[in-house]
Amino acid sequence: MDRFTRLAAFVRVVESGSFSAAAAKLGVSRAAASKYVQQLEEHLGVRLLNRTTRRLSLTEEGAAFHERAVRILAELDAAELEASAGAGEPRGTLRLSAPVSFGTRHLGPAVAEFVCRYPHVQVELALEDRYADLVEEGCDAAIRIGRLADSSLVARRLCATTLILAASPDYWRRKGKPRRPADLALEDCLVYTLQAGGRSWRLFDAAGVETVLQPKGSLAANNGDVLREAALAGAGVVLLPDFLVADDIAAGRLETALPGWRGAELGIQAVWPPGRYVPARLRLFLDFVAARLKSRWPEEIPVALGR
Repeated sequence: MDRFTRLAAFVRVVESGSFSAAAAKLGVSRAAASKYVQQLEEHLGVRLLNRTTRRLSLTEEGAAFHERAVRILAELDAAELEASAGAGEPRGTLRLSAPVSFGTRHLGPAVAEFVCRYPHVQVELALEDRYADLVEEGCDAAIRIGRLADSSLVARRLCATTLILAASPDYWRRKGKPRRPADLALEDCLVYTLQAGGRSWRLFDAAGVETVLQPKGSLAANNGDVLREAALAGAGVVLLPDFLVADDIAAGRLETALPGWRGAELGIQAVWPPGRYVPARLRLFLDFVAARLKSRWPEEIPVALGR
């Protein structure tokens, strides 16, 4: 067995925290993954991992070796990608997590285009509005929108989106449009429950001064599409990302309010755990997705709440 296979097994075991999870990622048995690490330790003449029935931990020598091993594998992967770039032959599996609405509308089409262009890369995409545990669930990376709850993650910004306040024309005719943010206390607000900052609505005036509201209404949901459909049906006012409602506003199905005020801008970023070996196919995929998103949103999206 070559040294790079043993090295990859060791790095995967450290990332995953278990031989079983590492074996699943490597496509080998648990016994094989354990054997690769044992062979590496025998070759080096040092113990890299402390093993108990409950957990694995790095020894002092293991921690230093892991840091170098990650860099070595990254360099090898980059060299292989560069060598095969002319033939367009990146290979392997990418396991990704993304929010449902953004994944359906924007990431899904990008993935389809990517696998057509790079047929030897297999993408496993999990769409879910909860935050996946990247290490526990074996994800290479996740797409997250807004402020990161876990600041320890490595993040790459892909693009940005702006929150837009909107309701159906029928709703505004019945209720009247608000003149200032405080008037929203009288509205039926449709609230997204999973944003990192809680359920608060943050609005900014032309000078950038922030007003924070606590919206109340008859519907709260953990999915933006549900709230969008409710707004289209005239059930209330939403504050949602432009990628969900901009087309409805352009078509007149929804209308904005509060001229001179805007919603918060949210970063759309890819994240992965620190110190993790980042495969070249993941870097290639993120470059591809970032370019595709920026072709739709060339710069920051200066969408105001009202016209």
